[in-house]
Amino acid sequence: MSVEVDLLLQEAKESIEAAQNYRSELQQRLQGLNQARKQIRGSSGQAREALKRHFTELQAAAGRLLSERLAGLLAEVDAIEADSIKPLDDCQSLIEHGVGQADELLREGEVALRCGLGEKEDKLGSFTKKAMHIQLDSLPEVPALVDVPCVSAQLDDSVLSLLRDRVSRHGAVSSHPPVQIEELQERPGGILVRWCKVDEDFAAADYRLQYRRSGSGGSQYEDAYIGRDCEFLVLHLDPHTDHLFRVSARGEGRTEWSPWSVPQTGYTTLAPHEWRSGTEGYILSSRKNIALRNDSAQSRCAVLYSNAPTYFCGQTLTFKISAAGQFDQLDSLGVCIDTQSGDESLQRDQAVCISTNGAVFVNGKEMTNQLPAITVGSAVTFDMEVVNLLPVSNNNLSEGGHFKLRVTIGSGNREVVFDWLVDQAVDCLFFGCSFVHSGWKVLVF
Repeated sequence: MSVEVDLLLQEAKESIEAAQNYRSELQQRLQGLNQARKQIRGSSGQAREALKRHFTELQAAAGRLLSERLAGLLAEVDAIEADSIKPLDDCQSLIEHGVGQADELLREGEVALRCGLGEKEDKLGSFTKKAMHIQLDSLPEVPALVDVPCVSAQLDDSVLSLLRDRVSRHGAVSSHPPVQIEELQERPGGILVRWCKVDEDFAAADYRLQYRRSGSGGSQYEDAYIGRDCEFLVLHLDPHTDHLFRVSARGEGRTEWSPWSVPQTGYTTLAPHEWRSGTEGYILSSRKNIALRNDSAQSRCAVLYSNAPTYFCGQTLTFKISAAGQFDQLDSLGVCIDTQSGDESLQRDQAVCISTNGAVFVNGKEMTNQLPAITVGSAVTFDMEVVNLLPVSNNNLSEGGHFKLRVTIGSGNREVVFDWLVDQAVDCLFFGCSFVHSGWKVLVF
């Protein structure tokens, strides 16, 4: 009986545990539904506000433009009217003056006719002289109606039709943006952002990536990239700090950008790659990720190493050349197991590197395969993955064993792949560079 009870107890415990897991899963799904509902309602509210704000501004601008145009046209009417009325007013003044003279002459003529015989001769003589002075046969010319302006307004009724057509096609509402962020990968001091089109009918000409700190109310999105690529490495990010990323696209032949993708949160736990300070012959940038080989060293200077072994297998290490000096066969860019003071090149044991002439060295030996020479704008990449030759304890990598690292070095449009046998288990490596001549400038990320 006790065995049956134990079995029942065990089944009950398993059922309780399964019910708890089931409830937890359902609660997580409810949380997901709430987040989805929040996104729908939040984005709908933002879309409404954006539409109202835009069309209110558009109405105000259109009203202002129409008022300005009306005022301009009315001013033209006023100017035509004023310019046309003035000569008519002048002519009217002249005619009214002539009428006054004629009235006065008529009155004098009537007086001369009614006066006595003694005065009649003098009065009539004076009247005749005055009549000849006035020139009763000279009349001012009054313009015909066809010769004076007849002001009218020409209004194109098709404007309303064109406006109606443009307004009917102005603006759009979409439920999904045409592009979404696909992946966020942490990198030393940065995040690699990848995105993709989700609307196959949308022909994208350019993409625009923006980012900002998460949780900062006053923080504004800033552009990180605009171009045709579908991925970009955002650098200079503080480790263990959340950042929001969003992307939009611009269609072929269009000037406006599409709606933004759903913001994605990403962060990096990896410290940024930095060059080691204090190495003679090199000047570092404030972030210590750019090194410039100067001419301060009187003789050949030592290898400039990384500040720490921050390159982990499975990642991509990139050296970007922004300035170039004179080539030398001892120049080197690469990675190493450890740092050795006094070395003038990474062309040594426990290191793999590429020279500025494109030669590849493994443990100090030159390979037969060669890459293009390094010049301004070159990007040299190192990718490594671990391949065990002999068993090594999973609990302690430092117990040793021969390790084989599969190395891929890329430069230009070519790459070489080889296996690098090391004496100890490693999961992180130093990087370094050496240049015999000044003028070389390299960014690491």
